Amino acid sequence: MTASRLARLPLRVRLVAGFSATMLLVLLAAGGFVYWRVHFALDRQVNEDLTEISTRLTPLITDTGAFRTDASASDRSEIYQVLDAQGQVLTASPTAGPEPLLDTADARQALTAPVRRDIGALLPIKNHPLRAYGVPLPNTGGPAKVLVVAVRRDHRDEALLELLLQLGIAGLGALVLTSAVGYLLTRSALRPVERYRAQADQIVHGVPGVRLGISEQRDDEVTRLGRTLNTMLDALETALERERDFVRDASHELRTPLTLLTTRVQLALRRPRTVTEHEEILREVRTDLDRLTRLAEQLLRAETPGPEAEGTVDLTRVAERAVHERARTPEHGEPSDLEPRLHLEALAPVEVAVGEVELGQVVGNLLDNALLHGEPPVQVNVDRVQGIGRLQVQDAGAGMDPKLLATATRRFARATESRSQPGFGLGLSVVAAVVARRGGELRLCYAGHHELYGAAMPPLCQHGPAMTVTVLLPITHLADG
Repeated sequence: MTASRLARLPLRVRLVAGFSATMLLVLLAAGGFVYWRVHFALDRQVNEDLTEISTRLTPLITDTGAFRTDASASDRSEIYQVLDAQGQVLTASPTAGPEPLLDTADARQALTAPVRRDIGALLPIKNHPLRAYGVPLPNTGGPAKVLVVAVRRDHRDEALLELLLQLGIAGLGALVLTSAVGYLLTRSALRPVERYRAQADQIVHGVPGVRLGISEQRDDEVTRLGRTLNTMLDALETALERERDFVRDASHELRTPLTLLTTRVQLALRRPRTVTEHEEILREVRTDLDRLTRLAEQLLRAETPGPEAEGTVDLTRVAERAVHERARTPEHGEPSDLEPRLHLEALAPVEVAVGEVELGQVVGNLLDNALLHGEPPVQVNVDRVQGIGRLQVQDAGAGMDPKLLATATRRFARATESRSQPGFGLGLSVVAAVVARRGGELRLCYAGHHELYGAAMPPLCQHGPAMTVTVLLPITHLADG
């Protein structure tokens, strides 16, 4: 089977096949070792018997090949032959037969060194298999040169054949049993994967809220994979819901300026107009386009996370710069020498684990909201409390309706009386997104009502009933803690 065909097989089949093949190799190796050890022990016993017989018979042989009269071989049951230098039989026991047990080459070799030869193989089975052992006789000058003794191998061969049969039966049974157990274990281990696949198919077809079924009693690799996938699905569903909200809110908010822009163009084309009238219409169109551009930029800013912060940034320095930029700009009004619109109180640097760009967005949006929707003076406080960086922006305006506090961080959330003022209701949405990403907390408080967004932090609210926005930021990165 080629690798491509094997790769197309189900994972369960491939795992069981690999396990079975490995088990087969292990069984073959173990069986081969056992067979070799038993074969070695039986052969050693046969060889010892041959050596003992040859040692006992050698002194009894005369120069002519006959046995001495005091030890007649007629009563002996051993299998033996006495050969001359040409390998011809001089004397033989009744059980040995007239044909030489050793061929010519073995007989010549036996003239100088012992020789062993098996007569009959283990397989195919042969009647009366023998092992012959030829040794040189002492040089006495007579024709007798080689003594050949033999023993039957019946018991040895039967033992080896029985061992092969038992090893085959036991090995086959072990292979079948382990393969079956491996299949059951593989099926049990992969059952959650198949369940994940079926549930993922439901998710693909748009079934909302479906999650992978995770067993609370298990903590293996597949279960941990399921938990990770569920976490990923939660993140994807949250992102998808945010995208849908973004598209829905953007469509709703863009409908009015686009309709107004279309109406202006239609009115401009309804009748001939002077150059001055066309210039006036173009200025109005440009105003509408500028508003659309600002809206698109703020929408993108609200949806796009900033880069990961490297190190820390001084919150005091960012707040001082933001206050200075807004203190005398025309869009925020000209300040009075007796009553400045913005007042910053920061006694020392406060380092927080937020990128400078994002921190500028947080401070800038809070100041813009206070200047646009609140009343002077706007008090800005920066300090560190319980190891946490704190920014507070407080104004003397009418504050927010308690019902609006709970929804103020949603995109385009605006009070009814604020809809006639500039802005799109995205400022607090941007602030809440940045604070949540950096592990901080946003608090909106007015007249005893408090709404908290993000990770809960220990410092308590300590301020009066005026509209107060508090941002709490960690001084170290989340990964460091």
